[in-house]
Amino acid sequence: QVQLVESGGGLVQPGGSLRLSCAASGRIFTIYVTGWYRQAPGKQRELVASITSAGSTNYADSVKGRFTISRDNAKNTVVYLQMNNLKPEDTAVYYCNARSVTGAQNSWGQGTQVTVSS
Repeated sequence: QVQLVESGGGLVQPGGSLRLSCAASGRIFTIYVTGWYRQAPGKQRELVASITSAGSTNYADSVKGRFTISRDNAKNTVVYLQMNNLKPEDTAVYYCNARSVTGAQNSWGQGTQVTVSS
């Protein structure tokens, strides 16, 4: 099993920045892709960004050019989501997800609230 703990959420004004962290523990060698998802009230959970063990990244169109996903290469257990130029529509609970190649292992963190408001 893989355990995930998110941190870094909070309240920020439009145009501001936040950096989310996802710390993994347990069977981290099984992780193929780590992703950040978000869920706003009344909406479905959606993929924001993902990064594979090889470093390939993928972004939702709505965040391209504003958000950056990266991994702490020294620790190899922490994945970050740098969020710049935040907009009110980015308000949501952000979840970290880690999945194995086959998808047989699929772990979620507890979520962290991001609120963008003036």
